Amino acid sequence: MCALYAGTLPGLAWAVDSVAEVEVGRNQPAEQPYRSSPQQQAFLDQLQRDTFKFFWETTPAGTGLTPDRAPGANTSSVAAVGFALTSYLVGVERGYVTRAEAAARTLRTLETLWRAPQGPAAEGVAGYNGLFYHFLDGHDGVRSDQSELSTVDTALLMAGVLSAQAYFDKDDETERSIRLLADQLYRRVDWAWASSPRHKPLLSLGWSPEQGFIDYDWRGYNEGMLLYILALGSPTHPIDPQAWEEWTRSYRWESAYGPPHVTFGPMFGHQYSHVWVDFRGIQDGYMRSKGSDYFTNSVRATHANRAYCIANPGGWKGYGELVWGLTASDGPLGADDAHGAATPFHAYWARGAGPNASDDGTIAPTAAGGSVPFAPEVAIPTLMHFRDRFGDRLYGQYGFKDAFNLSYPGKSGEPTGWFADQYLAIDQGPILLMIENYRTGFVWELLKKSAYVSAGLRKAGFTGGWLAPSVARDAPAPVPSVEHGGPAGTRAAQTLPPS
Repeated sequence: MCALYAGTLPGLAWAVDSVAEVEVGRNQPAEQPYRSSPQQQAFLDQLQRDTFKFFWETTPAGTGLTPDRAPGANTSSVAAVGFALTSYLVGVERGYVTRAEAAARTLRTLETLWRAPQGPAAEGVAGYNGLFYHFLDGHDGVRSDQSELSTVDTALLMAGVLSAQAYFDKDDETERSIRLLADQLYRRVDWAWASSPRHKPLLSLGWSPEQGFIDYDWRGYNEGMLLYILALGSPTHPIDPQAWEEWTRSYRWESAYGPPHVTFGPMFGHQYSHVWVDFRGIQDGYMRSKGSDYFTNSVRATHANRAYCIANPGGWKGYGELVWGLTASDGPLGADDAHGAATPFHAYWARGAGPNASDDGTIAPTAAGGSVPFAPEVAIPTLMHFRDRFGDRLYGQYGFKDAFNLSYPGKSGEPTGWFADQYLAIDQGPILLMIENYRTGFVWELLKKSAYVSAGLRKAGFTGGWLAPSVARDAPAPVPSVEHGGPAGTRAAQTLPPS
């Protein structure tokens, strides 16, 4: 992984470090690509290795239930598991772990998920109708903290599950079992059941035994894009294809601190779906009408987030060309003082840029880290500046800690400013995986192999680019099933572990 391949999209220079060609769509004008320096490449090497260690070392090997945060947490989030499953694959490609080690960890994780009880009860279950609760107890894998049955967190989990299915393609017992379990976990999810009771065909945010369906729906634009793609692509419980048109109907196309784009304040909404789906050069009806695509949209959103921080309308300390990045993250307030006297500061909060900004001076490295493919020329120098300027206050054994706030007043005798002391899985994942997509396109290429993802995109009306008809990608790979035990050549008697 050392030969440099470069490509461009309109208005963007980007580069990947790969021996494999990464398709960027058709009829794209050539521009001078951004080429990261040897020093930047060395930095990315170290950042990826350290961030990978978060998933590998904090996840219990016996269950695969990745903690929501570390250190000091015993609660797993299923979204964290989805990021972890994908991270293990990067670990193999980068030589951090062996393929056999990653396969064993992946299989144990999928077995945990498959065997975990499902049902409508309020306690003692991990999910219902194939969906999973947002948070699971790290020991026994059942619902934790009365969390909701989460549609989007289930989607993030399933993206990791489908990544493992696409990657582990060898004809040995472990990898056959991974493909089989991955397929059954995805096929079991009843996405249609999770439709909004009041606003069909939109999907509800979730459900709980105590309250029923949450009275909010997934409507554009945010991380729900991945949810709709996976729900549309299901061969067993698909949602109405009209859901995509309804989803896009509530988009806001605005000029906010830069060229017009579909806006959403926090950067994670412009990143999560892009971790797994390569949106370069493919368009749905909405983006065709705008002459754009979702990758370009995230490019513009990244630059708008940075431009907002440079303008700094709130007057927060430290903001500038190398200190920017608003997204959902931890904040300086703790659980004990979050409801105290009036303060401009927050604890965990979805911070975002734009005309209606949610901003308390807190910067999260994942905002720049998850945007490396979109704007490497500003994201990589920003990340290097964070590490060099703030040292071990912000960068530790697992890479970047979650966030910092230079405006928060320090206690007597302490340095001014607040720095998080934990790492959050759903913020670590985009850093590791999007840097890999920038360098090699690895995760994007994996999910192009998934017939389910391609089906979901096509049902949403996407065309062009890598979705253009081709024998290699239009013919679905053989999919294992309970009845037949896997694709031709595998053992006909292979069965799932008991659920």
